[in-house]
Amino acid sequence: MAEMTLLEAVNLALHHEMASDPKVIVLGEDVGDNGGVFRATVGLKDKFGCKRVIDSPLAEALIGGVTVGMASQGLRPVAEFQFQGFVFPALEHLMCHAARLRNRTRGRLTCPAVFRAPFGGGIHAPEHHSESVEALFAHTPGFKVVIPSSPQRAYGLLLAAIRSNDPVMFFEPKRIYRTVKSNVEDNGRALPLDTCFTLRKGRDITLVTWGACVVESLQAADQLSKQGIEAEVIDLASIQPLDMRTIFASLEKTGRLLIVHEACKTGGVGGEIIARTAEHAMCLLKAPPKRVTGMDTVMPYYRNEDYFMIQEADIITAARELVEGWK
Repeated sequence: MAEMTLLEAVNLALHHEMASDPKVIVLGEDVGDNGGVFRATVGLKDKFGCKRVIDSPLAEALIGGVTVGMASQGLRPVAEFQFQGFVFPALEHLMCHAARLRNRTRGRLTCPAVFRAPFGGGIHAPEHHSESVEALFAHTPGFKVVIPSSPQRAYGLLLAAIRSNDPVMFFEPKRIYRTVKSNVEDNGRALPLDTCFTLRKGRDITLVTWGACVVESLQAADQLSKQGIEAEVIDLASIQPLDMRTIFASLEKTGRLLIVHEACKTGGVGGEIIARTAEHAMCLLKAPPKRVTGMDTVMPYYRNEDYFMIQEADIITAARELVEGWK
């Protein structure tokens, strides 16, 4: 067991699966000689060779199409898009083919592919390098959508994603690529792709979040505890499918729901969680659910980025309003 960053845990999982399964292929822009734009694939080409670690042209549509073809013929490709905002040229291949292949062929073919992409803001990059559009893929039947928030979960969830027989969108919050560290054991144990993770127990409010916002949410929970409010913090991790059972079990204790996500509010995953809560667990609520989200705007340039990004104080204020205003 070694202490490592989230980025190093992704690299470790790729090394483990490529060594365990010769059908695992890595492809993308600069993934070979340069190790990718964030160095997530560093060392793979030296160990496994250029036939299994493939530098693609600067063409996302090609990456998407080739990955679907590989997966349909028995390989397990892991494709890297340099940023989530660069995935749009490949949407036809992803949404019309990867997500529908099992249904279209009535199970004769599957698409065991992983599409990795760094996402989110906070690194002073332009808009297409900083987008959070996980809801787009959660809205597409056939995809699993996974977002790790720690090195341990990045390792275990990526193993599970590569082993899945259906396509997985694996989005990595680049703001915490190198800032969050923890011990990771290279034991080959996968984590479930359909389960939330309760990171902190509480009695007063259920705080559901994912990705980089887990950091601020846990910090806010610590400050709220000093003010007499105990927040239960849940890392959603799996955007699709949603593990509502864990959320409902928490609401049975707290009766209050606060959702925190970096993506825009309108059409976000937070709204879906609230809708399902209203449909199936309204009786558990002591107060109306509340969201702290990004703004319904394009990600601003870096001088104004902090106005868009969620701060710890925003979460604390929302939680206090939810608890103190609805006693």
